[in-house]
Amino acid sequence: MHSDISPDELGLRERKRLQTLDHITDTAWALFEADGFEQVTMERIAQEADVAKGTLYKYFPVKEAILRHYMHRELAANVGQFFADISTLPNTEAQLRAFFAGSAAWSARHRRYLLPYIQFRLGEPMDETRQRSGMDRVLAHIIASGQARGELRTDRDAASLATYLAWLYLGALMRWLMDERVVLDDEFALMLDIFLIGTKQS
Repeated sequence: MHSDISPDELGLRERKRLQTLDHITDTAWALFEADGFEQVTMERIAQEADVAKGTLYKYFPVKEAILRHYMHRELAANVGQFFADISTLPNTEAQLRAFFAGSAAWSARHRRYLLPYIQFRLGEPMDETRQRSGMDRVLAHIIASGQARGELRTDRDAASLATYLAWLYLGALMRWLMDERVVLDDEFALMLDIFLIGTKQS
């Protein structure tokens, strides 16, 4: 379809859109931290962010969508440093254990938000329109590197193995969220033991 909008104008519009998303998210996050996720209303977010309610609902139909943007933004901001940190680790197992140790620490800091975030994510369409966190790409990269070094089996592609690991991760995380007696570091360690037993090259 023909458009009179220049690439520069499109770029400016996208930057403004992202600035609006981040402004709303930062405002909402401050309110969540101060007053609790359940207590903060969408109307208050709009008021504090100084945006019209229509604008807020255009970008974020529910509060959980704001959580999604915040968490995905954090992962994207930290992924480069993560790869730098694990680059010196000797093998795939060490890299995965370092990744999930960091994930456990992050999850502990954000525990009160994870259940509504996960429930919202599970209710989203499981197709190409789904906004992804990027974790699958991180795991696939680690696994592909392990396959290239001959450490992991190669009869399944890295993306498929990353999907299996991501679901194991979700199960471990849910056990921790639903039972305060569960220690997340221990749960992740067991999860990785199970995954590595099934994927190590014999």
